Amino acid sequence: MDTKLTLTIEKDVIEKAKDYARKRRRSLSDLIENYLKYIVSSKEKENIDEITPMVKSMMGSFKVPKDYNYKKALVDGLNKKYSK
Repeated sequence: MDTKLTLTIEKDVIEKAKDYARKRRRSLSDLIENYLKYIVSSKEKENIDEITPMVKSMMGSFKVPKDYNYKKALVDGLNKKYSK
């Protein structure tokens, strides 16, 4: 069931968004609805709140070997930190 939603958005953003939708032969409502569906389903799949911009900037900055055991590395690091 479709329901009406009122949003308050800057005028220039609305105009650019309408232009974007028009070029893709879609309605602005359709774009927004699909974006909201995407972020809701992504959050459910990831089960995390949000990746901060700082973390996003670091993503892909190094490669982890395929056989890397992060759980062992975590345990080793905690043991080292809290061992006397």
